Amino acid sequence: MEIRHLRLIKAIVEEGSITKAIDKLHLTQSALSHQLKEAEYQLGTAIFLRTNKKLVLTKAGEKIYELANEILDKLSATESQIKQMVYGEHGEIRISTECFSSYHWLPPVLKQFHLLYPNVDLKIVTEATHIPLQKLLENVIDIAIISDQIKDNNIKYIELFQDEVVMAVSENHAWANKKYVVAEDFINEHLLIHSLPMETVTIHQFILAPAKVTPKKVTPLPLTEASLEMVKADMGIMSMAKWALLPHLKNNPIKAIKIGKNGLKRKHFIAIRENQKYPDYFYHFITFLQNEINLQWNIQ
Repeated sequence: MEIRHLRLIKAIVEEGSITKAIDKLHLTQSALSHQLKEAEYQLGTAIFLRTNKKLVLTKAGEKIYELANEILDKLSATESQIKQMVYGEHGEIRISTECFSSYHWLPPVLKQFHLLYPNVDLKIVTEATHIPLQKLLENVIDIAIISDQIKDNNIKYIELFQDEVVMAVSENHAWANKKYVVAEDFINEHLLIHSLPMETVTIHQFILAPAKVTPKKVTPLPLTEASLEMVKADMGIMSMAKWALLPHLKNNPIKAIKIGKNGLKRKHFIAIRENQKYPDYFYHFITFLQNEINLQWNIQ
């Protein structure tokens, strides 16, 4: 018997009539009758009894129907496994970061990963920004990209990359020729930040707060491009990752100034839930993220 015979028998039984089986299998009545006769001929016995215009399984037919269910289910499962091998795994990864600046490099990386795993849906959850570890523990997201770790046995950290934060200033600014700046230099400055609260701003966390320094003016401005325009016009200063600022230095009247004698370095980590078992594609994504950021983007 062939697979088409098993599908035919299963359709007749489950659809309850020849007419419905014809519609499901997209066969003509003569083709269906021909296939059924073929199957009965190969078995050497009837599969259905025709009673009151209905087809009822014979004892042999019941055995064949059982076999049809078993084989067709296994065939379907195997086809799914092969498709998964060929086209990639299926799933979803929800991601967020602790600051909006990370979203400058994240989308291109996600796009590259999607080409390799088109059936894995990558979702950036911007609502979790600034509180990604909390949302990670609440299972709102699957991956948090952070630089500030907290001690929690339910969180596992994987190092992602290290970068340096610098100050972007106009080439006409008083700092333009400084080798580096310290906290006290900010006292009379207009500091542009992406968003409040100040506790989430790197320059505040690591430089200003420890020295108990407050800039003369602080303005939240969520659009990086708008902030850079204000910097160019010498209407404020802003902190940025050095790698993110470099492209803007080539054709703009902007300079990058080191923060502190040794520079303000920070490490970024991938945070995941410690005790959760993740699918393989999840770990493939983490490895891909590490490689792409460190090699292609060359963030250091």
